[in-house]
Amino acid sequence: MGIIYFNDWAHAYSNKNTGLAKRFAQEFKRSLHLAKKSERGYTTIISAVDGEYEGLEWERTQEDDIIKFRLNKPLLPKESVQLIITYKVKLPPNKYTDYGYDNRGNYYLKDWYLTPAVYDGKWHLYSNKNLEDLYTNSTKTTIDFTYPKALFLNSNFKENKRTEMTNSRRVELVAENQKSAEIFLNVQNLFSTHITPEMKVVTSISAPRYDPIEQGISINRITDFIERNLGKYPHDKLLVSETDYNKDPLYGINQLPSFIRPYEQQFQFEMKFLKTALNSILGETLFLDPRKEQWLNSAIANYLMIAYVDEFYPDQKLLGNLSRIWGIRSFNLAKMDFNEQYPFLYNLTARKNLDQALTTPNDSLIKFNQKIANKYKAGLGLAYLADYIGKEKVDESIKTFFKYYQLNKVKVLDFESILKRSTEKDINWFFSEYVSTDRKIDFKIKKVDKTEDSLRVTIKNKEGTNVPISMFGLKNDTLVSKYWFKDIKTLETFTVPNNQEDRLVLNYDQTIPEFNQRDNWKSLKGFLSSNKKLKFTFFKDSENPYYNQVFYVPVLNFNIYDGWVPGMRLYNKTLLERPFIYDFAPSYSFRENAFVGYGKFSYRKYLSKSGLYVANYSLGGSTSHFNVNSRYTSITPALSFGWRPDDLISNKRQVLSFRFVNIFRDFDESLSDLANDPENPDYSVFNMRYLNRDNDILDYKSWFLDFQLAGKFSKLSFEYEYRKLFENNRQFNVRFFAGKFLSNNTDSDFFSFALDRPTDYLFDYSYLGRSEDTGIYSQQIIIAEGGFKSFLDERYRFSDNWMATVNTSFNLWRWIELYGDAGLVKNNGFKEKFVYDSGVRLNLVTDYFELYFPFYSNNGWEISQPNYGEKIRFIITVSPKTLTGLFTRQWF
Repeated sequence: MGIIYFNDWAHAYSNKNTGLAKRFAQEFKRSLHLAKKSERGYTTIISAVDGEYEGLEWERTQEDDIIKFRLNKPLLPKESVQLIITYKVKLPPNKYTDYGYDNRGNYYLKDWYLTPAVYDGKWHLYSNKNLEDLYTNSTKTTIDFTYPKALFLNSNFKENKRTEMTNSRRVELVAENQKSAEIFLNVQNLFSTHITPEMKVVTSISAPRYDPIEQGISINRITDFIERNLGKYPHDKLLVSETDYNKDPLYGINQLPSFIRPYEQQFQFEMKFLKTALNSILGETLFLDPRKEQWLNSAIANYLMIAYVDEFYPDQKLLGNLSRIWGIRSFNLAKMDFNEQYPFLYNLTARKNLDQALTTPNDSLIKFNQKIANKYKAGLGLAYLADYIGKEKVDESIKTFFKYYQLNKVKVLDFESILKRSTEKDINWFFSEYVSTDRKIDFKIKKVDKTEDSLRVTIKNKEGTNVPISMFGLKNDTLVSKYWFKDIKTLETFTVPNNQEDRLVLNYDQTIPEFNQRDNWKSLKGFLSSNKKLKFTFFKDSENPYYNQVFYVPVLNFNIYDGWVPGMRLYNKTLLERPFIYDFAPSYSFRENAFVGYGKFSYRKYLSKSGLYVANYSLGGSTSHFNVNSRYTSITPALSFGWRPDDLISNKRQVLSFRFVNIFRDFDESLSDLANDPENPDYSVFNMRYLNRDNDILDYKSWFLDFQLAGKFSKLSFEYEYRKLFENNRQFNVRFFAGKFLSNNTDSDFFSFALDRPTDYLFDYSYLGRSEDTGIYSQQIIIAEGGFKSFLDERYRFSDNWMATVNTSFNLWRWIELYGDAGLVKNNGFKEKFVYDSGVRLNLVTDYFELYFPFYSNNGWEISQPNYGEKIRFIITVSPKTLTGLFTRQWF
């Protein structure tokens, strides 16, 4: 009995267990999970019969948006079968994706009806994951479409027959050798039609401040460029919509608010239109596997975008008009050409060890790679190849590929064979090294031996990636020579003519997406000339390989003992991550009339892509005041190792860390009783911790095991935290903590386990007033150790033996939750004590801004007791780095 699969991507919005819902959860999007039933999209199958009107059995696959139909008899090769499927599609609102309807009565339909899945010896069954990669063969399609007269229809299909009725219109949409229909129904007609010599264009790309006549001229220029560099578009019309642009915009500075966008209106419009048009043309003509071979369409589109800027805007800067403003123009970023953004943005993930091979399936890419980095690397790859074998050969290969393989099922191998036939040079490296692996490209000039008529140049391949590298010779900043070298497996020496160059530079034009360009040049003027000069730059900048960059920025911190603390931060961290970082922030406390601040050296070594993937080494120190006229100074050497799974999209991480915390304290004479040992207030603690975390928005799991060893104590603690967002949109949180002293010879509770407010003797927490017992600052809570919210009796707020607690909460409505804590506290010489508290939690932003209102505890009904305002606890995070993590976690 035969089986046929159909894509039913509209059904991906039907529940919280589809591939789309799971993808959203990985990206920390809760909208689909929290949606009401009335806000979901789904497909209802009414009947399914074959050509003889015999019923068909059908069932949905595990992720719900692919349907399996069982035929009543086998379907042999080259035979056909007729299926008649009657079904209804309920559209979702467009708050999850652009697909569906909005609250103004507009509709956007794409991938909205059943389409046959692709079979080429095996079935390719791809669920909807909001990746714009529906895989279906080109078809001959006819749609009989009826819609209200009040709406305007635009589509990528050809309109044949139009019938006017009383309150509606009926139109026949037809397509030959196209994929699924894309339909816009709008209450206002946002589209305009442009007839150019090359094609008919229907577009809604908006440019309110760019004259419509000028827009037409720009569209003519773009369609001419596309036909010259790609070929003739084979369909009746090209649909270029603002909606499609928003799915894949010009990332970066282009997304600034319109009133501060630095580009001329013509350039902004043309780049938007060109990118969207190329994506539409390639998607509707070259029928590659869009999930596994998507990189080739991206390569061609971005290669042509690079070529367009080179042809029409060769002097365009990345920062546009901002690059001419005083205070900005001195930045290296302001001097970068527009096309230099491609290697720059690719390296954002490469430097984080998150880069992935171009052949990685679309649904296995982290979001930044899927949206930006891999597409840019793909386009750069063709530019790299064009520089190596000749631009005309790559250009002709693209046109040949487009001409002979459009509207047919095609594979990357077809393009590879065309490229290889175009040149006598060996380009196997491009597909075997550049495309198929995530190996980085990184070369350096090891040394140069100079004679009167020649230069012996030794080049080191730092990563072992066997690809060609270019070398340029410069004299007084003028290019005088260029060479290509290949087959450098580790270290090779080449002899070139001496053209009186004063500097040799690898990859000078940055055509190659090289990992590190800081060691790409070698001066020929002598030893001292090779020393890089210091360059001080305000704030942060992109890397300048010819200088040792030092960045400075004013900082302002606060705690109640130092008050507002201004300072100057000096560091070497550029916009791209680098292995060795130093960061110093000397500051001045006007309240204490003393210098405070911090400093840190750190080195990060990436070991592999997954498994044990990173090692961090650091030495840090800080000094500040923890009470009136009382200073602490910490010096901490540390070492940590990180593990992650093969699936880079996964949020699972494991960390094993070691550190040796050394604390030196000076007390005001009136506060000496606060010290554990007034005669020796200094202490050192060796701390080892293993952390295992899966930071998922639906099921958050985290636990750690912590060991501490000091001169007067040793202790072991364990914490487990779990958060669950249920299908009824209720969220349950539970945290368990247990701590036990292995030895304890201390005379105070300074090192004890704390029930409600840890003493923070390791100075890890961002207390606004760490020594406060009264006042608003004492009400700050950091969920650690016991995690209680109520201030209980002094006798069991601390434990010098062991402690075990459970903290729970669940939501009543949105961010309003009930919480409850319970536990046992055991002190030496006393029987263990059962403790508990409960109340209401306003969980405004989890871990960042929360309020706790105690109701009932060992203290009784706290809400009815005096000075209730002093019992309210709060969590607040003011660290910019921590807050930006809320946004970057969706991308990396």
